[in-house]
Formats: sequence, C-alpha cells, structure tokens
Amino acid sequence: MKHLGKYCAAFFVVTALLSVAACSSAPTQEGTGEYLDDSVVTGKVKSTIFGDPKLKSMEINVETFKGVVQLSGFVSSQAASDHAEQLVKTVKGVKSVKNDMRVK
Repeated sequence: MKHLGKYCAAFFVVTALLSVAACSSAPTQEGTGEYLDDSVVTGKVKSTIFGDPKLKSMEINVETFKGVVQLSGFVSSQAASDHAEQLVKTVKGVKSVKNDMRVK
C-alpha cells in the first residue's frame, strides 16, 4: 500500500507539470494568458484608433501577437499612417508596432 501512495503522488505531480506546460507559449504560439492579454491590447488599440477623429473613418486592421501590434489596411496619407503608429505606441500593453498600412 505504501508503494501505491508514492505512485499516486508521482502521477499527480506529472499531471500538474504537463498541465502547466500545455498553457505555456512557444516562439510561434501563444499561451492562454498571452492570448487573452493580446485580445485586450487589440481592443484598446481599436478603441484608440476609432476614437481618434483623424483615423476613425480609415480602413485599419489590428492584430496583436505577444504585445507586438501589426497595423494593416489603407489610410488616406502617410501622415495618417504615422499618426496611427504613434497613437498606438501610447496604448498600455503595446511592446512595439509593425506598420504595414498602405496609402490609397
């Protein structure tokens, strides 16, 4: 019976370690917590962009991966593109901005 207790304890330790590993991230994949954080950052960025009178009518798409925000879509001028990038950099949780917007 003493051996059974040791095996059960080992089983629970291994199960706990595997559970934690399943939620961790890899360089090309987000963990659960990071995904939720990125969703919050994306929401804040979209609110900031669409709340700005200079940008709210623009066709700007926002994606976030591990705090890096990618802006894509179309803007009316290079000044609008630069303004959006600078505005996004002020949002809490944004680590960097990749600006892939095009002037139409």
